[in-house]
Amino acid sequence: MELSKRRFKEDFKRTLTELYSMDVQQSELPEQYFTLGNLVRMYASKNWSETNRRYLEKRRKQVYYFSMEFLLGRMLKSNLLNLGILDTVRSGLKDLGMNLDKIEQVEQDPGLGNGGLGRLAACFIDSMATCQIPGHGNGIRFKYGLFKQKFVNGYQVELPENWLQNGNVWEVRRMNLAVTVNFYGHVWLEKSPAGYLIPHLENEKKVLAVPYDTPVIGFNNQTVNTLRLWSAEVPPQDEVSDYWSYIQERNKIESISEVLYPDDSNYEGRLLRLKQEYFFVSAGVQSIIRHYRKMHLRMTQLAEKVSIHINDTHPALCVPELMRLLLDEEHMDWDHAWNVTVNVLSYTNHTIMSEALESWPVEMISTLLPRIYQIICEIDRRFVDSMSALYERDMIERTRIIEGGHVKMAHLAIIGSHSVNGVARLHTEILKEKVLHDFFLIYPSRFNNKTNGITQRRWLMLANEPLRRLIDKKIGNDWETTPTDLKMLGAFRNDQATLIDLAKIKRLNKQHFADYVKKNMGMTISPDAIFDVQIKRLHAYKRQLLNLLHILSLYFRLCDDPEADIHPRVFIFGAKAAPSYTYAKEIIKLINSVADLINNDSSIGNKLKIVFVENYGVSLAERIIPAADVSEQISLASKEASGTSNMKLMLNGAVTVATLDGANVEIRERVGPENIIIFGLTEAEVYQYYRNGSYHSHDYYEKNPVLHRVLDALVDGSIPGVEAEGRDIFNSLVNYGDEYFVLRDFEAYALAQEKVDQLYRDPLKWQRMALINIAGAGVFSSDYTVLQYANDIWDVTRKSR
Repeated sequence: MELSKRRFKEDFKRTLTELYSMDVQQSELPEQYFTLGNLVRMYASKNWSETNRRYLEKRRKQVYYFSMEFLLGRMLKSNLLNLGILDTVRSGLKDLGMNLDKIEQVEQDPGLGNGGLGRLAACFIDSMATCQIPGHGNGIRFKYGLFKQKFVNGYQVELPENWLQNGNVWEVRRMNLAVTVNFYGHVWLEKSPAGYLIPHLENEKKVLAVPYDTPVIGFNNQTVNTLRLWSAEVPPQDEVSDYWSYIQERNKIESISEVLYPDDSNYEGRLLRLKQEYFFVSAGVQSIIRHYRKMHLRMTQLAEKVSIHINDTHPALCVPELMRLLLDEEHMDWDHAWNVTVNVLSYTNHTIMSEALESWPVEMISTLLPRIYQIICEIDRRFVDSMSALYERDMIERTRIIEGGHVKMAHLAIIGSHSVNGVARLHTEILKEKVLHDFFLIYPSRFNNKTNGITQRRWLMLANEPLRRLIDKKIGNDWETTPTDLKMLGAFRNDQATLIDLAKIKRLNKQHFADYVKKNMGMTISPDAIFDVQIKRLHAYKRQLLNLLHILSLYFRLCDDPEADIHPRVFIFGAKAAPSYTYAKEIIKLINSVADLINNDSSIGNKLKIVFVENYGVSLAERIIPAADVSEQISLASKEASGTSNMKLMLNGAVTVATLDGANVEIRERVGPENIIIFGLTEAEVYQYYRNGSYHSHDYYEKNPVLHRVLDALVDGSIPGVEAEGRDIFNSLVNYGDEYFVLRDFEAYALAQEKVDQLYRDPLKWQRMALINIAGAGVFSSDYTVLQYANDIWDVTRKSR
C-alpha cells in the first residue's frame, strides 16, 4: 500500500489518542503496540473486505485448510512487511521517539501450535495470500495453547500459556456468524414422504462455536484472506435455574477451546481431544456450507466452488460431517452426497509412525457423536461391500474404517478424499510401498507428493535482515517473489569479498544470540564457537539422544586431555515434550543435567557449552536460526515425514548434518553431496533390520569403548541428579532394543561431527558451503508448494498479478 511517513505519524498519533486518550510522550510500550496493531489492521481492512466481496461476486472456488494447529508467531512485522510499509513505519516510529523492535516484543506468540504441523499451516496460509489463491485457515482459538515450558531443577514443568491475557489485536469476533455444534444425545431416523431419512436428535448437548477472524495479508498485493478460529461457548439461555450446575457446564464447554492437545494418557483427556476435533470440523464445515449458499448454486456443484483440505488426521471427521450436512440438511441421496464429499475433500498424511495415526474407540465416538457414528458405519459398510469382489478378505479388514473396536481416522480420510499426499518424496514412497501400501493398491491415482515448504518472508526477510540486504545487493530483490532466483547467489561461491561479508553477518547474528543468552540465561557463550543447533519437538525418533551422547563423548575426551584439538562448540537445543510423554521428559532432564555438568566445568576451558532454551517457539526460532552454523537433522531414516527446520536453517546459511530422511534427501540433491554432511543408516537398511531382526544394540555397547563409557555415565553417577532417568534411558538403549538405532548410528555420527570440526577451520570453504545452501533453498518456498496443491489437488486458480 502507499503510505507516506507523514501520514503514518498522523494516523498513529490520532489512533493512540482515540484508544488511550494520551499523547505520544505519555505512552509506554503496551499502548504503542496495541495502537500500532489496530492501525495496521485498519490499513488492511479495506483489502480484506474487498477480497471477500470479490470472491463471492466472482464465485471463486475457495480452499479451506483445516488444521488443529496454526503456529503463527508474532504478526506485527510480518503484516507490516506484507503491506509494504515496514521501513516507513520503522522510520516514522523513530521520529516519534519509539523503537519498532521494542514495540514488537510486547506481542505474545499465539498459543496455537506446537511444531512442524502448525508452522507448515501458518506458512501455507501466508503463501496462499501471497500467491493470490482464495484460501483460508480453519482451526481452534486455544485460550492457553500447548503450555508454557519452564525448567525446574532440569525437569520440564508445564504452565498455562496465557497468550490472550491482554487480548489479541489482530482478531475480530464474529458473533453473528456463530454456529451450534451438537454432542451426545440419542438419534432415531424417520422416513419422510419424499423418501429421504430425517434424523431426530434428542437430549443432545449444544455448544456455541463463535468464530474469531484474523486477516492473512498477501505480500505486496491486495489479497487478504482469513484465518478463522473457533471458540467454544455456552449457548444463550433464557434463564438459569441452577447456578452451580450452569458454572460446571460452562467450564466443561469452554474447556474444548482451552488447551491444545490435552493429556491423552486417560479417558477424559482422549474424550476432550475428540470433542475438539469434531468441534472445529463441524463449525467450519457448517460455516462453509452457509457461505456457499450465498452463491445460489446447486449443492451438487459444491466441489466446483469449495475445496476442504484435511491437514493430518485431526480434521478427518470432515468426511462424515460433510456427509451429515448433505444428507440431513440438504436431503441429497447417499450416492450423490458421497460423490460431492470425495471431490471436495483432500488429505495430507504427516507421519509414518503408526502410533500417530489416530484411532478412537467405537464406544467413545458412538456416545459422543451418535449421528456421526451412524454415518461412519455406513461408509465402512459400503466400502467393505464395494471391495468384496475385488480384494481378499484380509486386505479389506486391514483397510476398513472400523476394525478391532476402533475407528481409524487415517482410513476414514483416505477413503473419503480424492487426494492423499505425503510431504517429502521419500515419505510418499514409504507411504505407497509400506505404511499405506494396501490403500495405494486400491487408489493408486489418489497418491501424490507435495514436499513441504517454508515462507522466505518470515525466515529470511524478517528474521535475518542483514542477510536480506546482502542478497539484494548481489542479485536484486526479485527473489522475494521468485525464491528460486536465490540460485543466482551461486555465481558468488568463489567471490572472497561476498564470502567474507557472509561470515560477518553470521558472526553478528551469533553475537545477538549470545547477548540474548547472557541477558536471559546468565550464560556467556562465544560467537567464535561453532553454534550447533537442534530445534524441534522432543521425540525419541528425532534422536536428540544421539546428539547428547556425542556431546558426552567430546566432554570425556576433554576431561582426559584438556588440550585436545576440538574447536569450541555451543550446542543449542530447543524442544518441548508432550506432557504425558515420560521418556521424552526424561531426555529433557538428562540434557539439562549434562548441561549443568559441562557448563560449570572450568577444566575444559569453555570448549563446550550447552544452551537449552525454555519454551521454544517461533520467536525464539527467529533468534536462533540466523545464528546457526550447523543444522542437526538426525532422525532415524524412514521416520521423519519431511522436516522444515532443515529448510529454515539452510536458508540462513547453516550446514546440515543429516541422515537421508524426509526432505534431507531433496536438500542433498539441491546443494550437492559436498555441501551437506550425510551419515547413518538409509531407509532401506532400516527396513532390512526390521525384516531380519538382526540388530542387537548391546553388541555396540560392548564393542565400542567410547560408547561404552558414555552410556555407563548415565548410570554410574558421573552425571549428578539423573539416577532414575539415566537408568531408564540406558536400559532403553542397551537392554530393550534401542528402537531408533541410536547406538547403531553413533560411530557414523561421531565421524560426521569430526568432519564438521575440520571443515569449520577453513573459513572460506565453510562460507562457500553456507552460500551454496542459501542459493539452493529457494525451491523449498511454501509459495511453490501451495501452487502445486492449487494446481494438482484443489483445482483453484490464482488471480493474475
